[in-house]
Parts: sequence; C-alpha cells; structure tokens
Amino acid sequence: MIKVLFVCTGNICRSPTAEGVFRALVETHGLSDHIMVDSAGTHAYHVGEPPDSRSAAAARKRGIDLSSQRARKVKASDFDDFDLVLAMDRSHQQSLIQLCPKAQEDKVRLFLSFAPELGLRDVPDPYYGAGDGFERVLDMIEAGSRGLLDHVRTRLA
Repeated sequence: MIKVLFVCTGNICRSPTAEGVFRALVETHGLSDHIMVDSAGTHAYHVGEPPDSRSAAAARKRGIDLSSQRARKVKASDFDDFDLVLAMDRSHQQSLIQLCPKAQEDKVRLFLSFAPELGLRDVPDPYYGAGDGFERVLDMIEAGSRGLLDHVRTRLA
C-alpha cells in the first residue's frame, strides 16, 4: 500500500481537490486496494469543515465528489503514516519540512513536480480569486495526478 497526503493551507480548496481527483483516478485504474489518499492543511483555520463550495462545484462538473471530505491539520504522525506528502506550493513545502523529522524529508515534494510539462512549481490558491481560478487549478491538479499515478505505479511494480 502506498499512502499519499496532499497539503495546502486550510485544506478546503487545493488539497481536497487533489485528494478527490487523485482518488477518482486511482479508482478508475482499479488501484484502490494499493493506493490510499488523504489531504490536510498547514493551518487549522477550517478544521472539520467541508471543502470550499466553489472547489466542490468545479470538481462536481468534472464528475469528482468532494462532499465526504472534512478539513484537518497536518500532524507529526503523518510523516510516519504517509509515503508521499505533497505540497501544493513552496510555502507549504517549507512548513512541512519544518515539521518533518529530518530522516523523512524525502517524502515531502511539490505536487506539480509530477507535471513538469506545465512549467509550474506552485498550484495557485483560488480562494480569493475570481473567474475561472478553480477550473485552472483543476486542470493543473489533473495533470499532476496523471504524473503522480505514473510515479506510484512504478513503485507498485
């Protein structure tokens, strides 16, 4: 079993979207028995809350259901429990490295490192934006999820 944790700031926009998109991809490929997915935030702003309604609506348009998710904060034990801890942007990566035991820092990576074709490092926060920000984030997350699945499949082989 490979366990993947997606992390953003409050765990209501980017990381729950990544969790939902990647979980759906894992299910589509029949790998649910081999890959476990979760998400968390670097801050406890929204603990217990569902994903942002705009994230949920954008995901729903693409057939992704985020309704069962609830925000939580990253905890130290996550570095023991997960094989990959994927930061949505560099600020999250820095926060995670500060929390992470030195011996497990190799688990912390930028999510978009799995989508080098995008030429981006950070998934932008759509929370305060307007317009198509949530759709653009979904496009990035879908690309990252495809690359991540390819990576994880090689570890399962």
